[in-house]
Amino acid sequence: MSQHTGGGGIGRRLRAAFTDAGVTGWLHAVDLDRPAAQVGVGADRLVATASMFKIAVALTLFRVADAGGVDPAEAVTLRPEERSGGTTGVGAMLDAATLSLRDLAFLAITLSDNGAADALLDRLGLAEVNRTLTDLGLTRTAVVHHCRDLAALMAADAGVADGAALAPLLADPVVLARLRVLDPALTNRSTPREITRLLAAIWRDEAASADSCAALRRLLGLQVWPHRLASGFPFDDVRVSGKTGTLPTIRNEAGVVEYPDGGRYAVAVFTRSASTAFTLPAADAVIGTTARLAVEHLRASRA
Repeated sequence: MSQHTGGGGIGRRLRAAFTDAGVTGWLHAVDLDRPAAQVGVGADRLVATASMFKIAVALTLFRVADAGGVDPAEAVTLRPEERSGGTTGVGAMLDAATLSLRDLAFLAITLSDNGAADALLDRLGLAEVNRTLTDLGLTRTAVVHHCRDLAALMAADAGVADGAALAPLLADPVVLARLRVLDPALTNRSTPREITRLLAAIWRDEAASADSCAALRRLLGLQVWPHRLASGFPFDDVRVSGKTGTLPTIRNEAGVVEYPDGGRYAVAVFTRSASTAFTLPAADAVIGTTARLAVEHLRASRA
């Protein structure tokens, strides 16, 4: 077994791929069945998680349910004038919606639904979510903002009243330099290594009960976005489960790649683009490219 932290040939290849895509990237990948076999580039760098924090929220729901503190089938009604907005799920709907807590978790993970994630956070509380992270030994990972807080902070930092006025400003480097949500010291944060530790605990049934971990693995396996991590593994017999995170210039994804021979690899990739453009296919694709390079390296070391 071997451990690499960004040096050697694999480190150079990963950094070159990030550079070619016009991004700065940080990555950690680990073989879930041989933890000493891992690859990292800036694996301990503090990074903004963006929507990736929703994994911790969903996990907390299942952990609290395991302890009898909440019924996952409990119904919650989300009204348009009260819920957090967004571009997917209930956050984008026009009418009131009533869903169970576990179905809110489904939307938060599979669609990255801001309204659903904030409804769960309101029910569970930030302190409970951070207790989950502390209990798992993730000392550099924290959830300090709801999705609605992220939107409000961006508008305040840009000097506008609402999201409609904010959007045209997010391509301005001067405005982006003021955004607290892009500074991991001031927002939801983690490191690539701690995110793969979180995923490893879920896949090993250590983060919650076996049934709850299986339920969360199911949700992560149903994520709808194919353009980042999954793009690196376009094979019918390879399963990719994951969660994306996106903010201006930030594109992230973390997940687990499972092969038919039983190999399982947790990968976390965080990127920051030099360009402020909203559409950057190369920046999305390099997440899959670097994940594939890292996983292939780990698989080769099995021989």
